Amino acid sequence: MTALPDAIENRALQGVLALSWADGSSASWTHAALRAACPCAECRARRRAGLAVEADDGVRIAAIEPVGAYALNLGFTDGHRRGIFPFEMLGEAGREMLHADAAWSRT
Repeated sequence: MTALPDAIENRALQGVLALSWADGSSASWTHAALRAACPCAECRARRRAGLAVEADDGVRIAAIEPVGAYALNLGFTDGHRRGIFPFEMLGEAGREMLHADAAWSRT
């Protein structure tokens, strides 16, 4: 799924980002899960080096900026602002991508 979502809802108090698309599909992610699975070059390099990408349960999304019509740049309360999350990754089909990327921080 690469289409622009119909709705992007940041439920800051609950720490959840929810997205929905015109075809009826939807996905929601905790802010901590998104931070831990950050796809930026720095976080990927840390995972490849066997280092964890720490994501405290209290981390929240502080900024959401569109990147063209294909992604969101998420800024987090821990100061990290480099993660560009394609809608394909944020969609339900991207669940495996996010978890596989986050798994690097657990190995």
